[in-house]
Amino acid sequence: MGHHPVNTTAATSHAPSGPGGAARFVATQSLLTLDARHPFAAKSLIDAQDMHRTVMSGFLGWVDNGSPDARSQMGILSTWTVDLRQARLNLVVQSSIPADWSGVPRGALAEAPETLTVDRTFRIGDRVDFRTVVNPVRSIPPTPGSPPKTRGARVPHTRPEHVRTWFSHRLQPSGEPAVAPNGVTRIGADADTERLALRMLPRVSSPAPHKGLRIARAEIKGTLTVTDPKAFVTALTQGIGHARAYSCGLVLVR
Repeated sequence: MGHHPVNTTAATSHAPSGPGGAARFVATQSLLTLDARHPFAAKSLIDAQDMHRTVMSGFLGWVDNGSPDARSQMGILSTWTVDLRQARLNLVVQSSIPADWSGVPRGALAEAPETLTVDRTFRIGDRVDFRTVVNPVRSIPPTPGSPPKTRGARVPHTRPEHVRTWFSHRLQPSGEPAVAPNGVTRIGADADTERLALRMLPRVSSPAPHKGLRIARAEIKGTLTVTDPKAFVTALTQGIGHARAYSCGLVLVR
């Protein structure tokens, strides 16, 4: 888990499709390298809600306090890895606005934060290497006789082969629509699913007052071929799957 994705690029802004089936986006990406032994970083590793606060701390003042969709308004997605041998927490934060990390305790920073601005155009047929950490879940419908508007339960996938199937449902073969017949939003790209590298990651959780918050995570790496540039930009902009407030769903490409 020690990979530091300094050379990856990610998209954060919607852009119209250009001529010839192309889509362009501009991204702001922050790379934070933290001392995992420092209390500031250690608490973020222990508590998923605290990690969320750490990510959001770089964007104070952009939206009203308490806004329920603050993260999505600012296009914020994140992912992290930890190198236990080097005691480094590597955090990547993507956003549609610039971040300010001056509030991070200086002693918690193993290196000065880096900010990258990415401007990239994707076209049909482009091949990109990618990495993502996702929250792979399936929905179980409510039991018969449940009150109206009762939500079904989300059950996490715990085996790599099930995660592979979960991800394959979000792939978009050439000529297929951006939304599958079963309502799943596709990512505007296709892949050879047998060549994907998958591994289950430790779950993250949060103590009170968020008892019961346990987020299953899986890492997926491989190569994508762009089939629908506009849908691909949307996937990179908005993330994929659930738990996007808890560092899941960001797709990093290079």
